[in-house]
Amino acid sequence: MKKYILKTTVLLTALTLVVSSCKNTLDLAPMNDVTGDVVYSTFQGYQESLAKVYGSFALTGNAGPAGAPDVVGLDEGSNGDFLRTFWKAQELSTDEAIISWGDAGIQDFHNMNWNSSNPFLKGFYYKDLYQITLANEFLRQSTDAEVAKRGITGADADAIKAYRNEVRFIRAFDYWALLDLYGNVPFTTENNPIGGPLPTQMSKADLFKYIESELKEIEPLLPAVKDAAHYGRATQYAADALLARLYLNAEVYTGTARYADALTYAKKVIDSDKFSLTPNYRNIGLNDNNTSPEFIFTINYDGQKTQGYGGTTFLAHACVGGSMNAANYGLDGGWAGLRTTSAFVNQFADPSGNTDKRANFYNSGQNLEISSVSTFTDGYAIPKFQNKDSQGISGINATFVSADFPVFRLAEMYLIYAEANLRGGGGDLATAIGYINLLRERAYGDNSGNVTSINLDFILAERSRELYWEGHRRTDLIRFAKFTSDTYLWPWKGGVKEGKGVESFRALYPLPSDDVNANPNLTQNTGY
Repeated sequence: MKKYILKTTVLLTALTLVVSSCKNTLDLAPMNDVTGDVVYSTFQGYQESLAKVYGSFALTGNAGPAGAPDVVGLDEGSNGDFLRTFWKAQELSTDEAIISWGDAGIQDFHNMNWNSSNPFLKGFYYKDLYQITLANEFLRQSTDAEVAKRGITGADADAIKAYRNEVRFIRAFDYWALLDLYGNVPFTTENNPIGGPLPTQMSKADLFKYIESELKEIEPLLPAVKDAAHYGRATQYAADALLARLYLNAEVYTGTARYADALTYAKKVIDSDKFSLTPNYRNIGLNDNNTSPEFIFTINYDGQKTQGYGGTTFLAHACVGGSMNAANYGLDGGWAGLRTTSAFVNQFADPSGNTDKRANFYNSGQNLEISSVSTFTDGYAIPKFQNKDSQGISGINATFVSADFPVFRLAEMYLIYAEANLRGGGGDLATAIGYINLLRERAYGDNSGNVTSINLDFILAERSRELYWEGHRRTDLIRFAKFTSDTYLWPWKGGVKEGKGVESFRALYPLPSDDVNANPNLTQNTGY
């Protein structure tokens, strides 16, 4: 799939999204003469279009890092990348991450005072809807009738039919991300024509049902394989993993708990025996992590083919500063931005004196406590993602990182099983404890960190220790009712050094004001 990525960034500019107050997010029209009839005229065109659907997660523009962004009005370096903006929304608003930069709107996350004009929330919203637009267009152009009209038959036609299921998974994942961050969002499928009526708004509960039904319908149709040809692509296990995550948060999304379903789908992944834990936890964020037996679905990066300033390039560079030598991490320089708070560091304190090797902190010359948010040396750095491989060899490009980003991995399924069991979702407590101890045996290198009992507070902390900086923390804190409340505080939560509770409506982000103004069908989220 990678060989098509660069080609499609140019080929599909026809789908470029114009973001302005006079053009609705999903009301698209060709921006040049490369129309769908040209793009989808051959089987290779369908392959390249599929690559674009996947590649949009890792790419920000149409001609590399210096070219025009996919979404007009966004910046490729700050708010035009899917993962970079999603990560900021999920991590900078929590105890796991804080940033020293002064870009307009960036400190709103940790201060928890964002509004409907925040450029990063706007960036993710439009980028995600753009990806849905790509998926809708692929599905619109790949019906049996459209494929036959183009004279594509036999094995090629069958392949296109299979591609449709992958694209439906991508669209379901994009809608899940919107559901989690924004709640009630504009909704379209391939049945909504480009240039047609403005999108209507779908409620959280209805969007949940739609995502659930899509995933359950395509799950048996997706490939049940784990091989190099499907690495970074949708499989049955990716659909199962997304369903497990969806059901784990169902009470937040709909008001009705679905923990039994969360356990069922996590167990489907576990029982497939297709996945096993990466033996060394520290290898999870390195350049050769594509060899991990643990990864279920990833966003793939390559220092030559997917160059951009988001993704793991952002995560690797932004945490390097102070006395850190960038070359030690395979980089040509650090951006001196990302650190963590003492609240997260303290989660690794072990009364037994044993060492949890997941605690990957750089503290030389760094202060544990943060007196000044804008000072990089206040707060420990976390070089979890690096531009080196497990043998210590630097990447092919010192600027652009080749480490893939794990969207779903086996460890999360173990944690979902354990939490769902504790919340009354069935299963077996001894099995749940066994799964947790598998994670802790890897973390400690032996059974010195094993536990004999678990509770929900332990699970929340263990999820943070295991999944930190992978885009889970905000969602987890909301599910445990600790995100906005004063029941759990961390440094500078709410913009106060000792931390404070904030308004409960901030459990959802606001829809961008320009989209609400442009589309009378949209109602802004409460509080904004």
